[in-house]
Amino acid sequence: MNQHLHSAGVKFLNALSRHADLIMQVYLSGSLDARRHSAKVIESLIQLGILWRPEGDAEVRLKQAVRVMLEGNLHDERNRQIDANIGSSLASLKTLTQHYKESLHHARYAESETYMADLSQHVYAVTESLGNSVRVLFSRINNEFGYVSSIDAKIRENELAQEQVSELLKQLEMFRFDELSELAGSNRELRHLLVVTLQQSFSKVTQELSIVQARLLSLLGRFREFRGRTRLLKGFMLHMEQKPDFAPADYSQLTQVSMLFNQAKAIVKPAAADVRRVEHEQELQQLVGTIKALNRVKPAYSADRAATNIDVTEQTSVTFEEDKLKEAVEAYFCEVIDTGERLTALEYQQQQGLDFDPEVWIYQVIGGYQSLTLEEQSYFAIEASGEPDPIYTGNYIIHDVELGLR
Repeated sequence: MNQHLHSAGVKFLNALSRHADLIMQVYLSGSLDARRHSAKVIESLIQLGILWRPEGDAEVRLKQAVRVMLEGNLHDERNRQIDANIGSSLASLKTLTQHYKESLHHARYAESETYMADLSQHVYAVTESLGNSVRVLFSRINNEFGYVSSIDAKIRENELAQEQVSELLKQLEMFRFDELSELAGSNRELRHLLVVTLQQSFSKVTQELSIVQARLLSLLGRFREFRGRTRLLKGFMLHMEQKPDFAPADYSQLTQVSMLFNQAKAIVKPAAADVRRVEHEQELQQLVGTIKALNRVKPAYSADRAATNIDVTEQTSVTFEEDKLKEAVEAYFCEVIDTGERLTALEYQQQQGLDFDPEVWIYQVIGGYQSLTLEEQSYFAIEASGEPDPIYTGNYIIHDVELGLR
């Protein structure tokens, strides 16, 4: 254990305890009135890093680290910020991991334990920072940004929170668990820290941020609705101050009522069966039964529709002629197999004098090849010849197809 660090830490904590009242006054007021406190005490707190003076003639203020500690423990959301600097933390994690693996490789076990302790602290600091950021957002939402008074201020805080959520999501995209898994290798402790712990925190924070975004949007809509109503009420009050003798007209006597006042719903609703009410079940069943009922008029007797004997002794044979185009394609494939030479579709069409449209013939040849099984396709080699479309990019015009054996 480093005795110097231990004594320095004890001295720092003792100073916080002895001067707790002074520190809280600075925290609440923002600065310290040097005339009300001893210059020696102030100078000792500055030396310990609890207070600091930004400039020579500036007021003494609280150190940012101490302020952040108080904001976190007091759950003070007024000035508490969200830490979204995940990129720097991930870089530190990767560097410490390399140090730890190098120490293990060279059998420096005491040094490796120190690096493992630092690495664990950094990993848990990252997970704690992500959890605290989400808790800060939920705290602001639950009290509806109660630390500001006006609706406009609440809307600004809501928009700031949405920007912070977007920034957090962008930072979360920097997690590359495949790289972390490769970096951890087969080391069980490293995999637990870099993969399991970080991935669990990542999944939890991502789900919670999606809920935060939805609630922020809903809350922003409410704030804007309140602001609109407030502006309408203030405008009416201002109008009444300027014109105190104003009296609204009797709109029931007008022939054309303004849409602002013509919002009354119908007194009697249109008749309709409510499928959600049990007492309407009998009426619904009757309606359905009426729909399914078929009322047919029995036709009069007709001699033409009388029953007759059917002679089934002689059956008419039906033959299905194969598609000539399909047969020609099969013959083309057989020709290539028999000769073993490469032959284009148009050459075969000219040799055989086939009376098909060239474009239809080429399409049928391509379709015939694609209809073969994978094993049958492996016996053939097909190649299309053509050129790119001169006008529309990405299109390829096929002029002919050459077929051969592999």
